[in-house]
Amino acid sequence: MGYRIRPLAAALAVVFSSPAAFAQSTLNEVVVNAGRIPEASKPRQVGQAEIAAKHAVTRDTAALLQDVPGVSLYGAGGVSSLPSIHGLADDRLRITVDGMDFIATCPNHMNPPLAYLDPNAVSKIKVYAGITPVSVGGDSIGGTIVAETRAPEFAAPGQGLLTKGEVGTFFRSNNNALGGNIGATAATENFSVSYTGAYSKADNYVAGGNFKTSTATGRVGHTLALDEVGSTAYESQTHTLGFALRGGNHLFEAKFGYQDVPEQLYPNQRMDMLGNEQKRVNLRYLGQYDWGMLEARAYYEEVDHFMDFGADKRFWYGNGAPPTGSGGPTAVNGSPCSPISATCAAGMPMYTTSKTTGVNLKADIDLSINDLLRVGALYQSYTLNDWWTPSGAMMWPNTFVNVNDGQRNRAGVFAEWESRLTPQLTTLLGARYERVETDTGPVSAYDNTIAPATTLVPAFNNKDRQRADNNLDFTALARYTASNTSDIEFGFARKVRSPSLYERYSWFSRGMEMLMINWVGDGNGYIGNVDLKPEKAHTLSATFDWHAADRSWEIKATPFYTHVTDYIDAVRCPTSLGGACSAANLSGGNKFVYLQLANQSARLYGLDLSGYMPLASTGFGEFGLKGLLNYTNGENRDTGDDLYNIMPLNAKLVLTQKLGGWNNAVEFVTALAKDKVSDVRNEIQTPGYSLFNLRASYSWKQVRVDFGVENLFDKFYSLPLGGAYNGQGTTMTTSGTSSAPWGTAVPGMGRSFYAGLNVKF
Repeated sequence: MGYRIRPLAAALAVVFSSPAAFAQSTLNEVVVNAGRIPEASKPRQVGQAEIAAKHAVTRDTAALLQDVPGVSLYGAGGVSSLPSIHGLADDRLRITVDGMDFIATCPNHMNPPLAYLDPNAVSKIKVYAGITPVSVGGDSIGGTIVAETRAPEFAAPGQGLLTKGEVGTFFRSNNNALGGNIGATAATENFSVSYTGAYSKADNYVAGGNFKTSTATGRVGHTLALDEVGSTAYESQTHTLGFALRGGNHLFEAKFGYQDVPEQLYPNQRMDMLGNEQKRVNLRYLGQYDWGMLEARAYYEEVDHFMDFGADKRFWYGNGAPPTGSGGPTAVNGSPCSPISATCAAGMPMYTTSKTTGVNLKADIDLSINDLLRVGALYQSYTLNDWWTPSGAMMWPNTFVNVNDGQRNRAGVFAEWESRLTPQLTTLLGARYERVETDTGPVSAYDNTIAPATTLVPAFNNKDRQRADNNLDFTALARYTASNTSDIEFGFARKVRSPSLYERYSWFSRGMEMLMINWVGDGNGYIGNVDLKPEKAHTLSATFDWHAADRSWEIKATPFYTHVTDYIDAVRCPTSLGGACSAANLSGGNKFVYLQLANQSARLYGLDLSGYMPLASTGFGEFGLKGLLNYTNGENRDTGDDLYNIMPLNAKLVLTQKLGGWNNAVEFVTALAKDKVSDVRNEIQTPGYSLFNLRASYSWKQVRVDFGVENLFDKFYSLPLGGAYNGQGTTMTTSGTSSAPWGTAVPGMGRSFYAGLNVKF
């Protein structure tokens, strides 16, 4: 009789079989870093002060990265932006939340990793935007984002029971966004329990200036105002319960997370998220030993995801009452329909579920006072099911199976040596190996008896779909301190990423189904490619750091160059696939098109500049200046086409003032026109813009008040990375009838007043 080893159970057994040093009655703080060797790689960190300043401004955790050099944001739902580092985004980044690797469980990537955190729960975020050490990389080519919630707190020796908490609220005028957060901790010297929770809700936002939406008839729900940006409303709640036990130099943690998003609408997608529930468990052991540090983590996640059309996308053809049965006109985009039939459809329900199990082990071994060895291993098992139930008309009579029991399993090991060769020079060398295995089961169309299902279903089901990739990363990095006012960090890295399940196994070429597969927000339809190879990126980067000896001023410059072989880009889908992959689709601009993923080659280069300096100390306070400038250029080397969704040259300049408890700022944000666009995708160009924001806050010992104005002059502008506007109308087609036509970019938010209050006790 055989037994199957379950990774989560095995990890628990390892963790809880550790020595019982935690049972001591006199406990010391866990020492997590001896700190003898300067870090060769220093990530940009967004700390508690920067995060607190944005609690009233945004509930999108990815937006906390807006001031990090090299980072830009793909537009998505109101709390689900996708970070991009030097033009590489989404699955091309490794994003961890408290050490857990999450995967977007949605054909439109509506639930990216950072969306599962409310900003109030975040303690800090580290961004590795240049050369990424192998100890924090893996299965990514664009960089790493490490988000951490608050560390457990314990009572001081002799203090007795420690209790503390906080409560906060916010409001933003433009979209009537409101919400609140609460947190509480109770702890003794060796045991701690904590809770954080947050809720937020918003209506559609209003664009600045002269944006005019269409006025198609037959809308179900409410009528959009002329300047209202459709499908931008959202509602979300998140909860985290944590337990921690410490003793000697050992710490055990258990965190339980839950998120429910009953609605998050998407202006650049043809679908909306009308339900997303995540449950997660995260267990961690951290111990300091004579030889160094050991960390073990085991986690489990379940996601239940549902998409359909929100109110702004629910239309029917014609005027008057909607159809009530099969005898009326064909219903479109989820109009009322009873009963559903071959001529009457009620929406397009799409269901997705996933389960993720992960185990991570890492050890920092002190070889000497000048040498540190990091070693580690991971295992992650991810299963995905994606099916669309019949709802009438073209979605009839069977269930469409998009991904059936999809499997994506990772196993990896790494070793990294950090050494201080001289007082001025620190080096880091590392290698990482990962094996990524993917597979999926047989699929089915709504109707297997009509083309192109008659050929594509048996072709896919009879194909060998199992793939295994052996990926090797390595990093060589050095930091040289020339003086107490200048440093340079420079290096080279090879990084590899295997395709996602959607990239490999999205399979059907009919137009309607292809339009539902799109995680980049360009309005086009996509089909995957079973034979995709892993992407391999080779990056050269350096960071020059000039600063005052006391860091009162600083200027940093980071030039970078990346060459990617087997880059996963898009091509017009071949006519051999049938369906929407017609001869007419192979050429032509100014329209939505149908694409297939293919391996090509690409190169990206650019420059990040950032800095700050004091200006004056007066009776009106201390004045300072902060600045940021980013430039990225990306090109497909096979075709000469520009890469998709590359942020144009952009900059931010901030004048700050501090006086007593006041902390105020005037922000100037600008971006040039985006005229380098992907021709194969018919990407939409956007004009340049400049915006002003006013921010103010006042802090007492335990109370903080924030208020301000964003887009002070109510300027109209289009989001350069916002994608194509599909926020209203019959989004299941590309005709533009009763919907936003091709060529409309998603507008940014108009003027908005905001205020927030946070009280600690």
